[in-house]
Amino acid sequence: MGVSMKITKRTALVGVLAATLLAGVPETSQAADHTAKGKATASAIKCHPVTAVGHQPPQITPPAVKPPFKNRTFTFTTNCGDIVVAADGQKAQLTVLAMTALAKGGYFDQTLCHRLTTAGLFVLQCGDPTATGSGGPQFTYRDENLPTVTTNDYPAGIVAMANSGANTNGSQFFFVYSDTTLPPSYTRWGTITKGLDILKAIAAQGTVNGSTDGTPKQAVAIEKVSVR
Repeated sequence: MGVSMKITKRTALVGVLAATLLAGVPETSQAADHTAKGKATASAIKCHPVTAVGHQPPQITPPAVKPPFKNRTFTFTTNCGDIVVAADGQKAQLTVLAMTALAKGGYFDQTLCHRLTTAGLFVLQCGDPTATGSGGPQFTYRDENLPTVTTNDYPAGIVAMANSGANTNGSQFFFVYSDTTLPPSYTRWGTITKGLDILKAIAAQGTVNGSTDGTPKQAVAIEKVSVR
């Protein structure tokens, strides 16, 4: 990913990351700052070993698009604890419908969060059963609830859809654990109400290869998702 302007399936989250995003801010100092802030939190959470592996996703029927459009609460049960998301079914109607259908169909069960970024943007990306960054359901849907252009348009606690271009939303999404500035191209569909400390602790441990963009060193698996 880095500062690449190219959108690919593997770099589905931030394919349009501008080169100016990191200008004047060394990646090493940014990563070190967030790592230092997360050390106390990292020692406070307990993660059990994961058994999830990359696998082909189940086929889920696209949901019917009809009212009433409801706000929902998603509970992502992970091996490191629960992450609870208040989903905005009013402003992101299609997204919440789709994510609800996927969750209730077991699409996210025993899936690995495959990507962590720790400099310039601060996210944990999940939602791909194949764990390759290129997986998704057999349907896509349009963008919704895009933010206005501003600094930190994806603040800590936001949950948004990853994509491979305009109107290509599927199942991949990202948790934002620290204020992040991105092109306003990613549907914001929820806000974390519990578990932000878990994400910060995962981020504090960095990636497997020590880079600022890669597989989380602390393996993270979504074991199941409940929706109400």
